[in-house]
This record gives sequence, structure tokens and C-alpha cells, in this order.
Amino acid sequence: MFVCVGNICRSPTAEVLLKHKLGDVGKTVHSAGLGALVDKDLEPTAREVLLENGIEAEIHLARQLTAEMLAQADLILTMEKKHISRIGEIAPQARGKCFLLGKWLDEKEIPDPYRQQKPAFEHVYQLIDQSLNEWVKHLA
Repeated sequence: MFVCVGNICRSPTAEVLLKHKLGDVGKTVHSAGLGALVDKDLEPTAREVLLENGIEAEIHLARQLTAEMLAQADLILTMEKKHISRIGEIAPQARGKCFLLGKWLDEKEIPDPYRQQKPAFEHVYQLIDQSLNEWVKHLA
């Protein structure tokens, strides 16, 4: 489970990218937002950056994170440290399976590119890609 704020930029990008990296291995990958723009599609610039990197994203509907989603997830990856704190408030029992996506990159946080220019989205894509390359080593 990937978590960000709006669930239209970072977490769905991470979801699509991890699904692409893992292929069909029987793992379920989801994303949701702490303040989701419910039912909104992937932000157009985020979609464009994925396409430029050879990855086509399906239609995405942003979802609000719930305690039930957190309970069902085996692993929860967030973009920022404050997201981990917020998850701890929603579902304290989920805290032990919650980590920064950038954990293996010296606890790097992934900034929110929302309402910024394309270079911000490209930077975020690169951080997500690098982070996922490290996580895949631990998920196999």
C-alpha cells in the first residue's frame, strides 16, 4: 500500500511503477491518500512522465485511506515522515508495518509535485523509481 496526500501524483505513480517492476507475481499493490481527491484520475503530468518512461497507467480513481485498508496491508510505504505519523493516528496497530518509500535511500522523503511544473514530476518519478529498485530487492 502506497500512501501520499491526494492519491493523484506520488502514490499512484509508485503503484503503477511497482506493478510494472514486479510483473504478474501474485502480489496486490494499492494506493490511497490521507486527504484524497476522491475519484480523481492520475494527475496529467504524472501520467505523461510515466508514458515518457514507457509505462502506460490504467484509469486511476483516487481513494481515501481508511483504517480497514491499513489493517489489510502487509506493507505500507509513505512519501513523507509526517504521513507515517498520521497513519499512526488513524490505525496505531499499522505503525509497525509502515515505512518511508525512500527508506533504503537514507530515509529520503519524496516531495509533492502537485501544481508544480513538469521538472518536479520528473524528479519525483526518479526518486520513486530509485526507491522501488531498492524495495524490490526486499520484496522478492
